Amino acid sequence: MSAVKENVVATSDIPALRKALGEGILSEVEFRGEHTLLLSLSALTEAFKTCKETLNYELLLDVSSVDHFGEDPRFEVLYELASLDDSRHLRLKVKVSEDESVPSAVGFWKAADWHEREVWDMMGIPFSDHPNLKRILMWEGYPYYPLRKDFPLAGRPTNMPDVASTGIAPLEGGPFVTCPTTADNARREPRARPQQ
Repeated sequence: MSAVKENVVATSDIPALRKALGEGILSEVEFRGEHTLLLSLSALTEAFKTCKETLNYELLLDVSSVDHFGEDPRFEVLYELASLDDSRHLRLKVKVSEDESVPSAVGFWKAADWHEREVWDMMGIPFSDHPNLKRILMWEGYPYYPLRKDFPLAGRPTNMPDVASTGIAPLEGGPFVTCPTTADNARREPRARPQQ
């Protein structure tokens, strides 16, 4: 019963977003009560404002990114929003080319600060107007973005002595690395590997 209620409540927000963003909404998807809007980059700040100030999405749960290596635009940035009483959830997505920056959400949700820094640090996607856009996991001056698909599984050597390690930190064969195959996503999953 609550799943139906959540779907109805979130669905009522979609017309308000359509009115506020117009052509800025490139596509809409509803799946199992979860609503996802793919937005143009130029509509993102207005979407933040509408969601926070008009629709009362008080919580920014997560900012994440996807690397669609070989496609253009290459990246996707995703925002998971929720109401304080957890009755409404909304996902906003925007596609970003390698030479574009994304407007920061920090002015609307302070929680965006570290999330955006992590996306910058791991994927190299910059956020304009971020108050403190610097690396959060890797050290300043590190020249690579470890979660990009073109980052080698064998790792890269570092020239920084006394920082974590100075050798190559291999990822290949690790528990979170997909299996190289032309099979579908389910068969590439690490848990699809034969257990030893």
